[in-house]
Amino acid sequence: MGKNLLKIFTILFFVSLLGAGSFTYATIEKTVAEHANKLTELRQKEIPEPMSRFLFQSGYHFEYPDAVRGIYVTGHSAGGARFETLIDLIDNTDLNAMVIDIKDDHGYLTYTPDSNSPYLNISQRYIKDTEKLMKRLEEHEIYPIARIVVFKDTVLAEKRPDLSFVQNGKVWKNGRGEAFVNPFLKEVWDYNVAIAEKAAQLGFKEIQFDYVRFPEGFERRDEMLTYEVGEYNDGDRDNVQKRVDAVTDFVAYAREKLQPYGVDVSVDIFGYSATITEAPGIGQNFSRIAQNVDVISSMIYPSHWTSYFGIAKPDLNPYELVTEYAKVENHVLGKLENPPTSRPWIQDFTASYLGAGNYRVYGKEEVEAQIRALYENGINEFLLWNAGNRYTPNVNYKMD
Repeated sequence: MGKNLLKIFTILFFVSLLGAGSFTYATIEKTVAEHANKLTELRQKEIPEPMSRFLFQSGYHFEYPDAVRGIYVTGHSAGGARFETLIDLIDNTDLNAMVIDIKDDHGYLTYTPDSNSPYLNISQRYIKDTEKLMKRLEEHEIYPIARIVVFKDTVLAEKRPDLSFVQNGKVWKNGRGEAFVNPFLKEVWDYNVAIAEKAAQLGFKEIQFDYVRFPEGFERRDEMLTYEVGEYNDGDRDNVQKRVDAVTDFVAYAREKLQPYGVDVSVDIFGYSATITEAPGIGQNFSRIAQNVDVISSMIYPSHWTSYFGIAKPDLNPYELVTEYAKVENHVLGKLENPPTSRPWIQDFTASYLGAGNYRVYGKEEVEAQIRALYENGINEFLLWNAGNRYTPNVNYKMD
């Protein structure tokens, strides 16, 4: 019925255009048909060509290495005299990448942003010239990774207690005097993602998020602290699942927001998270996080393990510890349809705080033992951690 009415009205329209004297039904039928064809042709021409997805271009050129073999670099080192020493180390070895603090463990930016930046008041001028930094990395073909500490953030917590965890009217801090901000809150997510976007604009090719978790032991103080749960208030999930969902959702959200910049996204995660279904207090589920990143970097320093894998004193047995861990991680990642690149953090420091008989002095032999264990288990990428950025000389990093 609708089509017939449309046809009648169309015919009447053309009658008014052509005039009564020239009207014949055949003429109108022919005119209508021609007009419909022309309209169809016009509409087809108006369909836009598919547009390629916008990707930000920093102006720097960095190639992904054969495999990332990197070192940790603080803001102090990146902006100071030690930076040249670290460049020399990379130039003269098979190392090829730097993980540089952009937002540090306290919550400070390690460089000074533009004067109109909302992050100006949390910045420290450790890195005095970011353009000079990136150009030096480009000249020496050093793959640049920006480290952003997310939820451990004393600066933001003290500035905005409503974004943190409160106990007895004060921001709660752990035994080291560190405060955390709340992973449940999207405002906290956006705060960190905006910093990550700026790092991508500076020219970094990868954003590495660290402390993507709740405070250690949170399950023991969950009920004692006052905090908001944002959009995670509804549903039948228990507190453990809510924490796991919040942490996982942040990672997925950050990765989506960073897509236009063409950067990889990586996350640092406790090594033991791969050995259990999920860490109940801190909200880390290894498999779920791994499905939302390009790179997963487990912190597998032998000094940080208890008597795991049947190894009573892991720090004394770096090769054995890393071997056993690698087997577990390979098994877990092997179950995923699209597993990320595995790039663990390994130990290049001496853990004397463990006490006599529980640690060994780490040097060339100990660092190479960890690398060999990774290679033997098919893991070809790794990062070296030394908080003071003093790395062992004469290490064979490729073992060809």
